[in-house]
Amino acid sequence: MSPAPPDRVRVTVPVLEHTALFELAVPCAVFEEPRYALTLCGTAPDGGGHLARGLRLETERGLEAVAEADLVVVPACVMGDHVSRPELLEALRAAYARGARIASLCSGAFVLAEAGLLDGRTAATHWMYADELRRRFPSVRVDEHSLYVDDGQVLTSAGTAAAIDLCLHLVRRDFGAAAAAEVARRLVVAPHREGDQAQYVPAPPVPVRSEDALAPVLDWALARLHEPLAIGDLAARAGMSTRSFGRHFAGETGTTPLKWLNRQRLARARELLESTELPVESVAARSGLGTADGLRQHFRRELGTTPAAYRRTFRAPEARARSAASGPSASGPGVPGGGGAGG
Repeated sequence: MSPAPPDRVRVTVPVLEHTALFELAVPCAVFEEPRYALTLCGTAPDGGGHLARGLRLETERGLEAVAEADLVVVPACVMGDHVSRPELLEALRAAYARGARIASLCSGAFVLAEAGLLDGRTAATHWMYADELRRRFPSVRVDEHSLYVDDGQVLTSAGTAAAIDLCLHLVRRDFGAAAAAEVARRLVVAPHREGDQAQYVPAPPVPVRSEDALAPVLDWALARLHEPLAIGDLAARAGMSTRSFGRHFAGETGTTPLKWLNRQRLARARELLESTELPVESVAARSGLGTADGLRQHFRRELGTTPAAYRRTFRAPEARARSAASGPSASGPGVPGGGGAGG
């Protein structure tokens, strides 16, 4: 392979054993263009690599290609008992020491953490692996909310599609917003996504034993989320004082009654935005979050996005079909789909 022209950014992608196909394909799709010189290098002793689904990829270069890179992009590694080859970890450390940028996609953060490149840093990974990354590497500040984290020389992305977000961010950082938009158009994706990982994480159910006195109280509250419930209302329903109820609730659920209420109201709002054409004001009222402004504040704080953007992303196909069939007259001009003004 001939040397890259000096004005091109040299990108090396190490092919990890059993890496996920999508996270390997993303940097190939983004950086396979004239501004970059892309190289895939093997990490196995024979220079190749076994991929997911039984595929095998033969590469022309080995780990020596990492030493020539301006940017090293580590794709997802297989989870479980994965341990990276010492030669790969040493190559990553050496590349970092000479000033190359090191990026990881999805669970590739575990490889960077093994190399010690995330010690004392904030890093992203797939939200499903965030607790595992914390457990295995306590010196890493894990950010399970952001789609990606740019810490200067070291960059990490969240799971799967967030790999595209980070790679486009790198193009934007190298060559500007217009270049990133050009690549995004070629890939038929948005050049920048709103929000963070939180909007993709399903609301976890609160574990409560069926024989516990809390179970009927929570069912009662879930049927009345639209009402102005207070902690005293739940305590009275349980036949306890407010203080005793708070202690019992925290002991059974691991959270406070107020946090539980807010979480359930947010989950109800998400469900209504996904499955109905209700205006934002109605969604706020039915979920107990008050006004449209109150709903927007909750979404911005908890999910990093707006109700309107959330609806555009997660709206169920049947809700889209109903909206299209009803036409613009159903919700008035300029408010398609009944989404409410300024959601």
